[in-house]
Amino acid sequence: MKKFRVALLANLKKNAPHSDEMSQDQWADLDSEKTVNALVEAIRAGGHSCDFLEGDVSLLDTIRQYKPDICFNICEGHYGDAREAQVPAILEMLRIPYTGSKVLTLALTLDKPMTKRVLAYHDLPTPPFQVFEQIDEPLSDDMKFPMFVKPSREGTGMGVSAKSIVHDANELAEQVKYILEKYHQPALVEHFIEGREVTIGVVGNLTGPVAQRLPEDEDAVRIQAGLRFLPPMEVDLKPYLETDAVYSNRLKVDLADQLTYLIPAPIEKGWLADLNWYTAAVFRVTGALDVSRVDFRLDANDNWKPYILEINPLPGLTPVISDLVMEAAADGIDHTGLVNLILNTALKRYGMIEAID
Repeated sequence: MKKFRVALLANLKKNAPHSDEMSQDQWADLDSEKTVNALVEAIRAGGHSCDFLEGDVSLLDTIRQYKPDICFNICEGHYGDAREAQVPAILEMLRIPYTGSKVLTLALTLDKPMTKRVLAYHDLPTPPFQVFEQIDEPLSDDMKFPMFVKPSREGTGMGVSAKSIVHDANELAEQVKYILEKYHQPALVEHFIEGREVTIGVVGNLTGPVAQRLPEDEDAVRIQAGLRFLPPMEVDLKPYLETDAVYSNRLKVDLADQLTYLIPAPIEKGWLADLNWYTAAVFRVTGALDVSRVDFRLDANDNWKPYILEINPLPGLTPVISDLVMEAAADGIDHTGLVNLILNTALKRYGMIEAID
């Protein structure tokens, strides 16, 4: 197989800007040196040359000096409503290939309310929601307590805690106020789905049309060819119900190595087929490429009906503890194998290789 010059593009936590006004979890979704080094070594183990470049304004110069054949992009960005799309936009201008989803998809999926509007348009099940830009906005008629409050444009469980579940108007106002003041962005308020939280990762690219409504006929062909579905993952939250009734930032970051992960999650075969279909559908209607992870809540009060929470087209790739990495491991793919599978998927998409090893 041909060997390539690969630039790993990421944002290191140690390089992120800081100020007293920032929330404690401001840079929770950025990467550690350990993660970046592991990714560089994984790509090198695949036979390629690889070096890390920081995905900030310096990239305008360093990327042209480095002259990569392709970039492995995991940049989250620092500022802006579409910060995850900034580095891909630079690469598009310079006509440099890169792994993962493109500019529009990354801008869309970082904005959770906008993503939910797209899902609703395509008749994909997502909890009823309302966006609050002010504390005293009237509640929509279709919104019922309990509700779940979180920032509109954050990942890694940022702004999510046990207080995110609100049961009355006072709790709602208090949590909306917290999000508006702490994260300086609108608050997304959803009907809270009591039940299980499951996530499904995929690697690959769909080999069918990507811009039309899903068929209403339940017997119609489910377009999911080209995607490799990883085993579903569920986090056992029972030991933390008194402090973290949800998969919070504290659990995802501080206690990640202490949690019990059920992989594959105990899901009936028929229900898993539906979850995989919904995963492919979300991948399809958001225009995702190469790799993603889709998060669901299964409604305990409605025969475990699945509701789509969001899609993450830039899933974490920290060895051992990232959701996608654990799912891949359960499918017999180690960290090096997963990283190179994503890279090779992008190389094939660009026509730089003919097949994926």
